[in-house]
Amino acid sequence: MKETWKPGNMLYPIPAVLVSTRGLDGKDNLFTVGWTGTINTNPPMVYISVRKTRYSYQALHDTGVFAINLTTFDLTWATDYCGVVSGRDQDKFERCHLTKEEGEIVPVSMVGESPVNIECRVTEEKELGSHVMFMAEVVAVHVDTAYKDEKGAFHLDQADPIVYSHGTYYDLGKPCGSFGYSVRKKKKKIGKK
Repeated sequence: MKETWKPGNMLYPIPAVLVSTRGLDGKDNLFTVGWTGTINTNPPMVYISVRKTRYSYQALHDTGVFAINLTTFDLTWATDYCGVVSGRDQDKFERCHLTKEEGEIVPVSMVGESPVNIECRVTEEKELGSHVMFMAEVVAVHVDTAYKDEKGAFHLDQADPIVYSHGTYYDLGKPCGSFGYSVRKKKKKIGKK
């Protein structure tokens, strides 16, 4: 049996990413974002939605650049911390013992411990109510080669990525299928009739 609740965001789990910004004053900041995702493939585009009251909103608005840093089990504490403590009060890179890596295209520090860093340039800023959506073109992607196999394929699952659902962080666990497996023809085994 199901009951009806008032309208709300029940699209869970969601990614929990660290977004890095740099203000016009040159100060780097990190904050946690759950409202994020892909918008388009060609050109590659993503979005983040941020409350205007967040410290990093002004840096995003003023500079139009940011980096999305994917999170892992090992980054869970930093992910939570950067979501509940303001950058107005302290340097979160330093407090969380995170390594700054300078972006190659946009002037922003990325998280060295993240398996994937996505450099972004804002193309549109849209006020939606409680949040402002920053739609952005992906201008560079950096991946940790520790998660590449001998054929060059990248395996993010080996980095133990995390997601967020209703106040709790989760690692992604074991795979339960791969794209297209439901229609893929089974391979015949050699030597079997």
